Amino acid sequence: MNSFLPGLYIVSTPIGNLEDITLRALNVLKNSDKILCEDTRRSIKLLNFYGIKKKLIPNHKFNEKKISNSIIQSISNGERISIISDAGTPIISDPGLIIVKECIKKKIDVFPIPGVSAVSTAMSVSGFDDQYFFYGFLQKKSSLIEKEINKIKDYDVNIVFFVPAVKINFYIKYFKKFFKGRNIFIGREMTKIHETFYRENLDKFSGFKENLKGELTVVLSKKINNTPQKNFFDETKLRKDIGAYLKRYSLKDVVKLVSEKNNLSKKKVYNICLSIKKK
Repeated sequence: MNSFLPGLYIVSTPIGNLEDITLRALNVLKNSDKILCEDTRRSIKLLNFYGIKKKLIPNHKFNEKKISNSIIQSISNGERISIISDAGTPIISDPGLIIVKECIKKKIDVFPIPGVSAVSTAMSVSGFDDQYFFYGFLQKKSSLIEKEINKIKDYDVNIVFFVPAVKINFYIKYFKKFFKGRNIFIGREMTKIHETFYRENLDKFSGFKENLKGELTVVLSKKINNTPQKNFFDETKLRKDIGAYLKRYSLKDVVKLVSEKNNLSKKKVYNICLSIKKK
């Protein structure tokens, strides 16, 4: 970087595949005086992968308030401090907000270094439209979960949640209870070798029999329109959309996705897919 000013740098890091990081992010990390991170054991793997040797300072919900004053002082003394999370874009459902607010209060520069986010990654392959509401993590207690969901259950947009994999079946019960008439998309191990996507009708989805690990990104679609459509659709646009989907998904997934999204028979969509693949 030609000019690397003192301040707080919010640096996005990979959500799985270590190659998913920008050149600018690497440059910022290399030129940082200190790097705040959630878990030094996880962050050191990323830094070692790129040969970056910098002082790592743990920054989590238990100590963030305690260390904020010293971090503000370091920046005031001319240092460049970066914040990274275990994965993705910091502050979004991760520690760091306290320090950001203090920087803003003290008129200290805060620089966003954009990159990967589990939210946009999941939305881009969900097959749902681009309007969404990001919620993040739900509470753990039943009474609090129902109170939270009651506030958003009528939002007629896609809703994105982060869910610990070991608790997915627990939360599925509440999704089914409060979000009837929607589809569900679940992204697991996104960008990693075992990356898996699940697409189901929420009302018919019974959860998982096997135990999953890690953190899941869950997207609930906007309410499905069950009103019968007229026998008219823009086939030119539909064929264009299907062509794009076929480059990313299996034929089976495309048929299911497109038929549900456009209220068309699977047979009709299947025939269109075959005609496109023959070209």
